[in-house]
Amino acid sequence: MEFREPIEQLIRDPREFTRAVTFPDPSSLQIYDTSLRDGEQMCGIAYTPEQKYEICKRLSDIGVHIMDVGFPAVSEDERRSLQLIMQGKRDGAIRRDLDVVVMCRSNSKDIDATLQALAAIDVAPSDVTFFIFTSGSDLHMKYKIGKTLLAREGRPDSEWLDQPLSFYRQANIRMQCDAIRYACQNGVRSVEFGGEDGSRGDVEYFIELFRAGLAAGGTRPSWPDTVGCLTPEATRWFCSRIVESLPADVTLLNHFHNDYGLATINCITSLACGFKAFTVTANGYGERAGNVPLHQVLTALRVLYGVEIPGFRYDKLWELARFMESVSGYPVQAHEPIIGANVFSHESGIHTHAMLIDPRMYEAVPAGLVGGHMRFIFGKHSGLSVVDATLRKHEARLRKAGVEPDSDLTKRVLEEVKRVREERARSGHVAGIVQDYYESIGRLGLSEDDVLQIAEGLGKKQPAAV
Repeated sequence: MEFREPIEQLIRDPREFTRAVTFPDPSSLQIYDTSLRDGEQMCGIAYTPEQKYEICKRLSDIGVHIMDVGFPAVSEDERRSLQLIMQGKRDGAIRRDLDVVVMCRSNSKDIDATLQALAAIDVAPSDVTFFIFTSGSDLHMKYKIGKTLLAREGRPDSEWLDQPLSFYRQANIRMQCDAIRYACQNGVRSVEFGGEDGSRGDVEYFIELFRAGLAAGGTRPSWPDTVGCLTPEATRWFCSRIVESLPADVTLLNHFHNDYGLATINCITSLACGFKAFTVTANGYGERAGNVPLHQVLTALRVLYGVEIPGFRYDKLWELARFMESVSGYPVQAHEPIIGANVFSHESGIHTHAMLIDPRMYEAVPAGLVGGHMRFIFGKHSGLSVVDATLRKHEARLRKAGVEPDSDLTKRVLEEVKRVREERARSGHVAGIVQDYYESIGRLGLSEDDVLQIAEGLGKKQPAAV
């Protein structure tokens, strides 16, 4: 419908309240996807090398800038995945400017193993970015990697609990910087670095860790909310201090988890503070409650903040979501923002009547922007307007069947729709759908009972040879 007044006069633009929020130039923002590493760490997900190649290809097509492919030194499948991706870059099937990231811990053994894995598939160290990571919070430094740090410093394990936190902090910086220098000495040109559990660490310590890492040859500091516990207020407090303390030409990377459902707004807050690279996963897959969902943060930035990432294909988000569901085995919830099956679906009579006038009545996210389509669902909440519109839309088909659509038919159809839906509700089939869903999810991974059965089968004593 064509309104007599400008749409801005009829409804308030959400950007009216966000125009004062400043961001780095959109052309400097970099989308860092970790679907192949953090996303695959979601319980029950396991991709083949060919699937990882296809995921990377689609993410390259949609416009991500950086792709984390995990640990090539871990297995032959991981090396094969990287080989396919790098060959795709050479062939032009994957964008040549896609920054491919491989991971290793802060020690020469891990770096050597990664270098050997790259050499085995004919990938030069300078062709990829090394993510050399360590721990960042005092909890992790002392109680997770403390004995490793003691050994590096030539101290016995018996000193583990007695050494002060300051000892572990400085030993950790030395370990990371030694690893960065070692990688650079062996042909690595781009080094991402950082410490796990940043959101529960000391911000001044992280600033010291980042400055030392940059001086050692690191190029992209990474600051993570590993357990997803930050609020937007805490994110602003941490990120503003980190940005103010490091050179303006350094690209800072954020990494948020979604344990409290705040990953998207925390990511946006971090960018508003001056971070320029942000970690996401397709469909928000990841450990526990997942990572920043690619679809949420990109769409919110554009629609709510007016920040459009150049070259990003927003219209492919729905297509990407369906593909990721098919290869992961994990459907997103039907009411997942932007890509859920029902977010552009309408049943209520009040809503459907308004949507027939104009979709903007009840859709704040334009369906076409993200490749979705508005549709009507019919049930106990349906009204006459939507049934009438549907019958008239298919008038030719009905007349071919000898049916003349009129107001009486509309009323009778609506009554029958409501009766059928209520009958289905009484059948109790809904509980079965839910049970099937959880049983299917349970079969994606192996249970404790599966492990015990494997152990019983492998551990049985073989009969002695006669």
